[in-house]
Amino acid sequence: MPPRLFDGRRLNDARRAARRTQSDVADALGVAPSSVGSWETGQWPPDAEKLPALAAAVGRDLDELFPRPGLPDLADLRCDAGVYRQQVLELIGTKSAGPVSNAEKGVRRLSEQFVEPLAKGYGVSVEALLAAQERSFGNEAPPPATEVPKSLAEKISYLLAHSYPGPEARPSDADLARHVNEHAGAPIATEADICALRTGVEIEASPALRDGLAAVFGVSPMYFQPHEATARQVVEGLQLLASGNVGKVAARGLGKEGLSADLLAYINEVAAELQQRDLPGAEGSRQ
Repeated sequence: MPPRLFDGRRLNDARRAARRTQSDVADALGVAPSSVGSWETGQWPPDAEKLPALAAAVGRDLDELFPRPGLPDLADLRCDAGVYRQQVLELIGTKSAGPVSNAEKGVRRLSEQFVEPLAKGYGVSVEALLAAQERSFGNEAPPPATEVPKSLAEKISYLLAHSYPGPEARPSDADLARHVNEHAGAPIATEADICALRTGVEIEASPALRDGLAAVFGVSPMYFQPHEATARQVVEGLQLLASGNVGKVAARGLGKEGLSADLLAYINEVAAELQQRDLPGAEGSRQ
């Protein structure tokens, strides 16, 4: 499949915007500063396996800084996880990377016993891994349906990953705790409490804490309740906001087979605010 698009000039611009030196980036990746310089000048590109760490080092989203024109195959998923082929031995518990290498080359599909460990190691669902494997064999495979976060940890992590323009803009556990306490008007959460919820160490939260988190992220309090339908609406809304078509959807709606009335109402509110502020995405609401 098409590799990610690497542009040394974009990397240079992103690094400077993040106020990181070539040495800073090199230290984060465990390479020499001269390597970073060579990447930025276009002398040679970095390994595909290094791109995730490189994007993180300059505080940018991987898909934003190094976009991929198309859907990933099995090798792409491995590279996006920052895993070199020889490192898969630790993931599947074998002495040879042959099973993964053969699957990536479209020679022999993965044995069932390797599918789940690889999916976990790559940070994707089993369905996404199997779809990528089909692409390695030259078969068309649509992306799996969007997975809706269910646990509190998954919901918090999803909002952190999809509600902010990049890692540098995401609030820390301490920030979340402070904002939750400000909303509640009382000290109901600590940094450790938020960390425990975000990582799944703690699976329950008080109603006040759930309401506070909802207020901080700007979502319905129902999102943090065990109702998949509400969580799905939030996911769909965030995907729509990311697409840049908020105003157009708000203007025309999507009909009976489209988004729910509640979500459309929310989109209309966002579109109206964008229009008032004259921000991108509001053009469609003026039509």
